[in-house]
Amino acid sequence: MLRRAFLTVRSRLTADDLRETEAVLADRALELPELAQAHTVAAYVSVGSEPGTRALLDALHARGVRVLLPVLLTDNDLDWGAYEGEGSLAPVQHRGKMALLEPVGEPLGPDAVLSADAVLLPGLAVDARGMRLGRGGGSYDRVLARLDGAGAHPALVVLLYDSEVVDRVPEEPHDRPVHAVVTPSGVRHFR
Repeated sequence: MLRRAFLTVRSRLTADDLRETEAVLADRALELPELAQAHTVAAYVSVGSEPGTRALLDALHARGVRVLLPVLLTDNDLDWGAYEGEGSLAPVQHRGKMALLEPVGEPLGPDAVLSADAVLLPGLAVDARGMRLGRGGGSYDRVLARLDGAGAHPALVVLLYDSEVVDRVPEEPHDRPVHAVVTPSGVRHFR
């Protein structure tokens, strides 16, 4: 029910709201030391009314940062591909899901995320402890487990709307807090 409530609020946003928020989020995120100093960032292409990532992806790419984007596998795990600008994406329709924009180049393998200095995680909310509420598919739980298993410790960052920073979200034993949340009104670090 909590996920549905956040998605309902997002569904009321206009195209103008989404465009304005995307630009502000990119500016704020680019000020983060975790992204300013990164050589490789694992990110994602926002869909629907998610906080927009395209402006941020383009800005990171223009800076010479290696940007990795997910390719959804049939078991909901993620492979990765390199983002080389807008022309390097194509819509992919996944069974029972909405179409996602994914990189068209050679897949780099699920372990490519281990090279990331920062990982941008999609989410629906984050709480005062930095615990993230995802969409419930488990893809990014696998990514976080892969990072933990390899002893990799990239900065974990989530982009959200202001109303999605809340007091508390439910957590599972495998959940891991993020290091920072970027919203239109600012950046908050955890830990």
